[in-house]
Amino acid sequence: MTRDESLEALMITARSEFLRYGFDGTDVNRIARRSGVAPTTFYRWFKDKTDVFIAVYRRWEARELQSMRRLMAREGSTAALVEACVAHHRTHPIFRRSVRRLGHEDARVRQALAACRLERLDALRAWIGEPRPADADLGLELLLFESLVTHLAEADLGEMGLDDTSARRQFGVLLSHWRVQPARAANDEAAEPQLSAAPA
Repeated sequence: MTRDESLEALMITARSEFLRYGFDGTDVNRIARRSGVAPTTFYRWFKDKTDVFIAVYRRWEARELQSMRRLMAREGSTAALVEACVAHHRTHPIFRRSVRRLGHEDARVRQALAACRLERLDALRAWIGEPRPADADLGLELLLFESLVTHLAEADLGEMGLDDTSARRQFGVLLSHWRVQPARAANDEAAEPQLSAAPA
């Protein structure tokens, strides 16, 4: 196995492990073993489990951005877009919870999360075009998006015995600010560079 092949095998296996078991349930030695490489090979590429988690997260987040672009480009009602976004955010719940928790607890993950949010802001600026909100206002909208879609995907209001209609309506208002023409989103996606195999 070449160096590039061993890295790609590690990344694929690490992604699978983190998506299935989350950060706490994933073991570095298991990643190496299931990748077909020795643990020493793992440590040639990554300092520790957090390092590989961040590399997986950065690659995963790039795909999330592509998915969001496709969702925003869909034709249909705002209500349908809300449902599609919530359904999408129900995928990989254990991994998403790990990202949120580590984003509060680990400085390196927090930095990676901030960097990915800035990339999303760049994408939002392109989607919205001119005129657009100030960067701080757009950043707040992004954080509100994350909070609302997480609560809706996790059915937190339902767990409290409450209806989520108002939350869905507010989420729809937010998404309607960002809605783009399908042609523009398709052009943005076509111009997007391919993801690198190297860890971030």
